[in-house]
Amino acid sequence: MRVFITGGTGLIGSAVVAELLAAGHAVTALARSDASADKARAAGADVVRGGLTDLDVLRAEAEKADGVVHLAFSNDFSSPEALARGVAEEGAALGVLGDALVGSDKPLVTVSGTPRAEGRPATEEDPLPTDGPVGGRSVSVQRTLELASRGVRTSAIRLPRTVHNEGDGGFAGLLTQIARGTGVAGYPGDGTQRWPAVHALDAAVLFRLALEQAPAGTAWHAVADEGDAVRDIAAVIGRRLGIPSKSVPEESFGALGPIFAADQPASSAHTRAALGWQPTRPGLLEDLEKIQP
Repeated sequence: MRVFITGGTGLIGSAVVAELLAAGHAVTALARSDASADKARAAGADVVRGGLTDLDVLRAEAEKADGVVHLAFSNDFSSPEALARGVAEEGAALGVLGDALVGSDKPLVTVSGTPRAEGRPATEEDPLPTDGPVGGRSVSVQRTLELASRGVRTSAIRLPRTVHNEGDGGFAGLLTQIARGTGVAGYPGDGTQRWPAVHALDAAVLFRLALEQAPAGTAWHAVADEGDAVRDIAAVIGRRLGIPSKSVPEESFGALGPIFAADQPASSAHTRAALGWQPTRPGLLEDLEKIQP
């Protein structure tokens, strides 16, 4: 099928593009910059220029496609205001993509994070939280899934705290960036809170499976590691960078502090059984060994 993808040149998106092309699909990637356009073309995708705020472009490409994968996000966590702008921007874009596919029975695969379940790993049946700094993303995802009743084969891939590849990516990648700047591989609290993780190449397979076969209105967990303790993650980062690893105030992480402090393991048992997804790539702690000092 001809697939339109947003966010197709990021760490996750580039893996999804490669997976789709390898499976015989044609891909058109949204590209905001010359560098992104060159990267997408080099991977074998066609390119349409624009960003998430170019709603006319999004609508036109979705209408022409046989299916849509949405991955783009501003990833600006510099302030609560910047994060809120990114959430609103994504919500508007998803609304346009969904409206363009109403009545077509075409697939629209979007993305969210895994939810939190008190005292146990979260499952695909648990609802997404709609509060907190990124709660608006959950609202947008739920609205998208509800388009199943209007003839769109919607599905959502719930990504864990860290989607990694070659020692980079996700919240563990953010911890590494912060550690490089501060000279300390820090973590909030006692570090026993757990973050689920998945290798980007494994996640890409799940995006393809959802695009090809997921029933309308369904959510899936791209979780390979059910939950690594954050202090274990920081310990590998510190050792690889040659700096100490220790607890630091939650406020040190700005708007992401409450998220970094949360214990949020997640299961993918249903996803594996229902879609036949089997992650095979290295786990997070092993992959972090590739961090270069």
